[in-house]
Amino acid sequence: MSYFKRHMFICTNQRDKGEACCAAHDAQAMVDHAKKRVKAAGVGGEGGVRVQKAGCLGRCDDGPVAVVYPEGTWYTFIDKTDIDEIVDSHLVGGTPVDRLKV
Repeated sequence: MSYFKRHMFICTNQRDKGEACCAAHDAQAMVDHAKKRVKAAGVGGEGGVRVQKAGCLGRCDDGPVAVVYPEGTWYTFIDKTDIDEIVDSHLVGGTPVDRLKV
């Protein structure tokens, strides 16, 4: 059995010279927000959900991006409202958010 039921990685990679990257979309603030939402929902930690920042996930043109395992569901997002929907629907409820999938 996996240590976490679900694990969400949010890309926070910063590229040089104005190249497309997730950091340019305030990705670190989205990581912080997602962590707070998971904690508030009481589902964080062993056997539950973990949210963490990641380096480049290799999908810069789709950015900003996140991926949830074990399902391997890829998401893009615009703001905290989108992050809230991913946390509530997928991380807590187990239902992926189709409109945000990439």
